[in-house]
Amino acid sequence: MRKVVQWLAVAAAVGMFVVLVMGSTVTQTESGQGCGTDWPLCNGRFVPEFAVDTAIEYSHRVVTGIEGLLMLAASAGVWWFWRGRREVRVLVPLMLLLLVVQSGLGAGAARYPNAHEVLALHFGISLTAFASTLLTALFVFQVENGADALRDRPVPPALRWGVWGVAVYTYAVVYLGAYVNHTGASLACADWPFCGGRVVPTLAGPVGIHFAHRVAAGVLGLAVAALFLAAWRRRAARPDLAWAGGIALALVVVQSLAGAAVVLSGLNLFSALAHGTLATLLFGALSYMCFHVLPRPAAVRGRAPRPTDREAEAETRESEAESEREVVVGGGAFR
Repeated sequence: MRKVVQWLAVAAAVGMFVVLVMGSTVTQTESGQGCGTDWPLCNGRFVPEFAVDTAIEYSHRVVTGIEGLLMLAASAGVWWFWRGRREVRVLVPLMLLLLVVQSGLGAGAARYPNAHEVLALHFGISLTAFASTLLTALFVFQVENGADALRDRPVPPALRWGVWGVAVYTYAVVYLGAYVNHTGASLACADWPFCGGRVVPTLAGPVGIHFAHRVAAGVLGLAVAALFLAAWRRRAARPDLAWAGGIALALVVVQSLAGAAVVLSGLNLFSALAHGTLATLLFGALSYMCFHVLPRPAAVRGRAPRPTDREAEAETRESEAESEREVVVGGGAFR
């Protein structure tokens, strides 16, 4: 039965990812008013008449409802089998809370389609809902195969704070990107990497919003690169952080290229969807790192898998040279 619950948690994480992609499709195709301002009904009906924008919005609502049931079932199963772990006692209530908040914001987005802040926040909450379901799914597998014991291996406080800082900053950048999208500023800078043929354009109106997102995204790329280097230096002891950092770096690079494609293609649907999808996966990778820089509770903390002789030697060399190395991000450093 535990295996069933594990795969149910995976289904909930995949389902939330699909909900995010479908939500982006609604936004990019401007189908948000396909059901009018009615919620939970669609144009006053349980099953509306067919129209393209109505079908897109209605299918998003249906899939979201199915995902809600998946999350409820997964939460119940995970709580039943692993409620003794503190991580579960945090993640499961968080999943359920975000499910309620996300539904409320979805209703608000339908009823108040011109509230750009609400629309952007709706995507942001969906992002954290995906992260919570992803972490829950990964946790129930790792706790069974012992992979979560790697969390017992300490990391420097600067790296721990760096991981959390970059994750929070990523959320802010994603929110700003959603705000750019919902305010119609996606093509305010019609060229790339310049903006209106200038390095620094006139910072007013949609151009200012768009350019702010570009600058913030550039800083994010540097921050993720620094995070990867800091984690990679400790790959012998913490391969989980090193590989997650590598995935995050690859995602931020590809996402930047997708952002350029959005502008150069004139807001092509597939480029825009790829840009949002990659942002979701990037936040998921960083959320995984946030979870893994936190040690397991003392009650379950045991001996982590011992490193091989080669790994131990590498750790010693890294420790001796650590004081001489740093990666600077802005005014701070990951040591």
